[in-house]
Amino acid sequence: MTAHRAIYGIALLYSMIIGLTNLFTKLALQAADPVDTLAARFTLAFVVIAIPVCLGQVKVKWRNRRWLPLLAVGLLYPAAFFGFSAYGLIYMTASEASMFQATVPIFTLILAAVILKERSTWVQKLSVLCSVCGVIVILAAGGASVHAVSVTGGILVLISTASLSLYGVMARLFREQYSAVEMSLVMMFVGCVFFDALAIGKHAFAGTLHTMLAPLREPIFVGSIAYLGIMTSAVSSLLSNYLLSKLEAYRMSMFVNLGTLFSIAAGVVWLQDRLEYFHIIGALLIVVGVLGVQSRIGGGKAKIRNLMEVEAK
Repeated sequence: MTAHRAIYGIALLYSMIIGLTNLFTKLALQAADPVDTLAARFTLAFVVIAIPVCLGQVKVKWRNRRWLPLLAVGLLYPAAFFGFSAYGLIYMTASEASMFQATVPIFTLILAAVILKERSTWVQKLSVLCSVCGVIVILAAGGASVHAVSVTGGILVLISTASLSLYGVMARLFREQYSAVEMSLVMMFVGCVFFDALAIGKHAFAGTLHTMLAPLREPIFVGSIAYLGIMTSAVSSLLSNYLLSKLEAYRMSMFVNLGTLFSIAAGVVWLQDRLEYFHIIGALLIVVGVLGVQSRIGGGKAKIRNLMEVEAK
């Protein structure tokens, strides 16, 4: 049980890290647009993971082009997830997009059942819905609505959401062949190349290549990118890939929604956001959902066997 608790402790840390992403993204966007922010973020993330690998402090196995299958994982996350999300935000607000992305656990539950044959109990299925409803309650009561969302925006953000879910399933599928460091290194490399190319192309088209590095003169941008690149990208990808080697994909996806609570807390503490009643109601639904997914109720011997496998690892 000690190993079991340690795994969930790491998952809680993962939620805390991604929960602060919105705070630092808002700060970074004061000095640069989303594409430039993503380019700087994933360039730093790749460098942070690549340095210990190049120095031989972390061993990876790349013989016989062993890394090629991981390109598919990197194309799903971060490339497709952030790429489709960024362009989806042209047609909808961030709050509206978040309501779509809150359904990640549902997509993951379905994809994991089809591809990985992961089984879930009726209690876990209801818990996933409970967590999703918690996020939607927070967003909807806060003023978000999907009534006026364009079809184009909805499709783009749904593709982004499905990409994140499929990444979780693929990372789980590759857990025996690759280490967390190997997966994270390729993922950050793909993100670096993809968003750097996108940023260079955007500036070249606009004739503003000479201003591309201008945000680096702003301390608020440098500090925010340091957190986004090191913690939200490099560290969180290592934690995510490690956790996906220990936990079912749909269980892991629940901690993404749990990050919403830390995001709210960060807004209240540092941005002076108001804590409303609907935040508390939504938070309770999310927590109940996360706890329910980890529950043994309704699973019988199969559920107990899965928990024993987690502890054995």
